[in-house]
Amino acid sequence: MTPQSATARPLLAALALLFAALPASAQQAGAEPRAPLGRWVTESGNLEVEIAPCNAGSPTLCGKVVRVMANRFMAGPGQAGEFADKRPALGMTILSGFKESGANEHQGEIYNRENAKTYSATLTPVGTDQLRVHAYVGIALFGKTQVWRRPSPAGPAPAMAQQ
Repeated sequence: MTPQSATARPLLAALALLFAALPASAQQAGAEPRAPLGRWVTESGNLEVEIAPCNAGSPTLCGKVVRVMANRFMAGPGQAGEFADKRPALGMTILSGFKESGANEHQGEIYNRENAKTYSATLTPVGTDQLRVHAYVGIALFGKTQVWRRPSPAGPAPAMAQQ
């Protein structure tokens, strides 16, 4: 046995162990979603939104209301109000143009039907069951952050009738 082969064996064994461990670590990393795909319940509990590619095969994501669970105005407790956008929420696209903007982050726009305005927004999955939604005007430093959650595993309830 040559001196080079004696030192090469432990190195090759270490590399073999490293490559053998890669599939296991890749599976663990796969538990974290790369994209905010799927169904989410808004922080207010009013809506269930499904996030999916805007068009088949498109990397751009959109979010459409698939269920109306309540129709509360989000201005604050005891503050009644009317929605500026009178269209029914069910079927409305409220998230549009979301493109991957960084590791585990998507940038796009969110529509607020209460005031009929569109804001810049960032979607960031937090684990597998939470989605951080940060809406802002101009500078991301200022704005509002909500945490949306996955719907409960109980079967979907029927969509609420629209007003």
